[in-house]
Amino acid sequence: MDARNRGHDFIGNNLLRALRTDDWTILQPMLEHWSADTGTPLHEPGDNVRYAYFPCGSSLISYLVVMGDGRAIETALIGREGAVGGIVSQGRLPAYSRAEVQLGGLFYRIDLHKLEEAKSRSLTLRYLFARYADCLMAQVFQSVACNAAHSIEQRTAKWLLAAIERTGAIEVGLTQEQLAAMLGVGRSYLSRVIQDLRSRKVIETRRGRIGVSNVEGLRALACECNACVSRHFDDVLKGVYPAEENGLAAK
Repeated sequence: MDARNRGHDFIGNNLLRALRTDDWTILQPMLEHWSADTGTPLHEPGDNVRYAYFPCGSSLISYLVVMGDGRAIETALIGREGAVGGIVSQGRLPAYSRAEVQLGGLFYRIDLHKLEEAKSRSLTLRYLFARYADCLMAQVFQSVACNAAHSIEQRTAKWLLAAIERTGAIEVGLTQEQLAAMLGVGRSYLSRVIQDLRSRKVIETRRGRIGVSNVEGLRALACECNACVSRHFDDVLKGVYPAEENGLAAK
């Protein structure tokens, strides 16, 4: 499964990097380069999903469940370790949740009809995407448990850790209001948590951005949920989940 040193290590998406060389040969001509700004919607609940998207580099996508009052609560954050949209399902099925670009940048995307054609040509390609779907489901399961069991401080620290692991950066373009909405908490409550994290000198904030100044300090305040998801990725798809290669270190 490991495709390092096989000619497509440069593409910026770890799931695609994990393809066998013959599977990459099938899929590569069907992929198109695509870019999008932060906040770009990929699909809304009920839309027929047309494409699968593979974030590259520091790009991020959020899955969001839209509540009756209009709030959109994040259930999964996908970066260079994965993909969004129709990876396992057959054809263009209606979306249950909203998918939105959380951090703009570069992506690969593929029309789902072409993806089905590729999967019909390769059993190993189907198996790889099925294993990824298991990992994504594990992330959603862990998110449900985390929301029920852990404090807002722990969940905030966990989200920031997940974001910087996926992007390889120590700063995220995100307002406190946006983060509060995704976590499903009030803006004033999150502001108190952010202030506490600042006072502990683990994060820094400036207009529209949150930076991590002490990764190990933030990790000590987070719940175990991100580590649990990372371990499952390593068990099922070793080498796909972003690791210490991103250069993150305590300061």
